[in-house]
Amino acid sequence: MTAALPPVFLPYQQRLWHAIEANRLVVDEKSRRTGFSWALAGISATEASKSRADHGQDVLYMGYDKEMTREFIDYVAEWAKSLQVAASEVQEFIFTDPERPEKDINAFRIKFASGFEVIALPSVARALRGKQGLVILDEAAFMDDLEEVLKAAMALLMWGGRVVVVSTHNGETNPFNQLINEIRAGRRSGVVQRLTFKEAVAEGLYRRICLKMGIEWTQEGEAAWMADIYSKYGDSAAEELDVIPNPSTGAYLTGVLIEARSVQGIPVLRYTAPDGMGTWPEHLRRATVQDWIEENLRPVADRIDPKALHALGGDFGRIRDLTVFWLLAITTSMVRDTRLVIELRNVPFEQQKQILHYLLDRVRFRAVKLDAGGNGAYLAEVTMQRYGARVEEVRFTEDWYRQNMPPMKAALEDAMATLPMDRDIHTDLRSLKLIRGVARVADRTRVDEKASRHGDAAIALALAYCASCADPEEYGYQAAGPRQVEAEHAWRDRPDEWEDERGTTSGMMPDLRGNWAR
Repeated sequence: MTAALPPVFLPYQQRLWHAIEANRLVVDEKSRRTGFSWALAGISATEASKSRADHGQDVLYMGYDKEMTREFIDYVAEWAKSLQVAASEVQEFIFTDPERPEKDINAFRIKFASGFEVIALPSVARALRGKQGLVILDEAAFMDDLEEVLKAAMALLMWGGRVVVVSTHNGETNPFNQLINEIRAGRRSGVVQRLTFKEAVAEGLYRRICLKMGIEWTQEGEAAWMADIYSKYGDSAAEELDVIPNPSTGAYLTGVLIEARSVQGIPVLRYTAPDGMGTWPEHLRRATVQDWIEENLRPVADRIDPKALHALGGDFGRIRDLTVFWLLAITTSMVRDTRLVIELRNVPFEQQKQILHYLLDRVRFRAVKLDAGGNGAYLAEVTMQRYGARVEEVRFTEDWYRQNMPPMKAALEDAMATLPMDRDIHTDLRSLKLIRGVARVADRTRVDEKASRHGDAAIALALAYCASCADPEEYGYQAAGPRQVEAEHAWRDRPDEWEDERGTTSGMMPDLRGNWAR
C-alpha cells in the first residue's frame, strides 16, 4: 500500500497561515531556505481567489530585488493551477515611481476571477501608496529603506489591511529586529513567530525535500545534510540558521538611560551575614536578623502605602552571588516606581525567607516572581506555598530573557519606571549585554577581594517588572497590620502560649486578620 502523502503545508507554515488569519500584523524571524516564500505564495493565491463576500483581498508582495519578486509570482501561478482557480497568466508591467519617474521598475501581477490580484512590487514605500489588502514584506531586513516601507505598510492597517513581515536577520540594530523588539516590549500590537533551521528540520523540512527529490529519508541522511548546511554557512550560521541577530557593541542599557530614570532617596538596604552564621542555633540566627529588620527594614516598610498595589522580583544567591529583592509600586498612571531594594549576602536560607516574608506580609502585591534555579528553588517554593498562585517560581531560559528583557527596557526608555540612585545597582544594570541576540548578564564585577556582583539587581528588576505585568487572581487580600503579623510569628514560635476566651486553643491559630482557625 502506498503511504499517504503528508499535508501540503508543514506545521510551521500552517502556524504562519493561522497567525495571518487571526492578527493584523505578523512578524516571522526565520532561518534561511525554510519554504516561507512558497507558503506565502499559496496563502496569497487563496486570499486573492476568494470573493469579496468571503473576505477576499488584493495581495501586495515586496521582495528586496527583482529576482525575488519574479520567483514569488511564479509560485503564485503554480498555486493557482494547483488550486484550480481562474486566474490570468503572469503579467509584467512597469511601475513608475511618481517621485523618480526616470527609475521605472518592472513589476508583476496575476489577476483572479474574483476581481482581486496578487501584485509583486519593488520594495519602495511609494509603491504601496493608494493600495489596500494583504501586504507581504519578504526578507524585509535586506530592503534598502525598510523603515519607510514599514511606515507605508502600517498605514494600510487603518483601513482593514493586514501586514506580514518575514525575514532572516541582518544585524541586531536592523529595523526588522527593532520591530520585533517593539512588539515583544508591548509598544506595538502584533505577533512574533520564530523558526530556527533545526526546528524546521524537526518539523519535516528534510523529509519534504526527500519527498520532492524522490530519495529515501533516513536519520543518518538527515544528520549528514544538516551538518553540511551548517558547514557551508560557517561563522554566519548563528544569524542565518539559528535566528540570532549579529549583536551590536555596547551595553543593553546605556548609562545615560539608567541615570535619567534614577531617583534620589529610594532606599537600598544591604545586609551581609557574619561568616559561619549558617551553623548558629536557629533562635540566635532568627533573633540577629530580626534585630536588623527592626532597625532597617521596619521603618521603610511602615512608610509603604498599604493600599497601593506592588510587585516584587527576587534573584537568589547564597555564597558567591547576592540575593536581591526589588519592590515596585504600580501607580495609578501605571508607572513602576521602585519603592525598595534589599540586597543580602551570605545570608542563610531561613533568614532570607524571614526577611522576604516580613516584607510581603506588609504590602499589597499583585504578583511575585522569584528565581527558582538551583538553591533558589527552596525560597521560591515556600513563598509560593505561603502566598499562593500570585507567586511564580521562575526557571530562567534563553526564551525567558528574550521575552522579558525588551518590556523592561521599553519601560525605562518611556519613563514608565524608576530606579534607585545607587552606584552598585547601576553597575549591575550596565552589565546587561546582548549575547546571541538576547539581553543577558555578561560579566562578573568584583566588589572587593571576597565579594563580587553578577548583575543580580538587574535580574531582580526584570523579575519585578515582569511580575508587575502579571494578571493573577486576587482573593480579597488585605494587608496585615504589624501586630497581627507579629502575633502569627509568635504563635509559630510558642503555640502552646496562645489562648482564646475559652482557654487553650489546642491547635488553633490566628490568621492574618486576627480570626481564629484550626
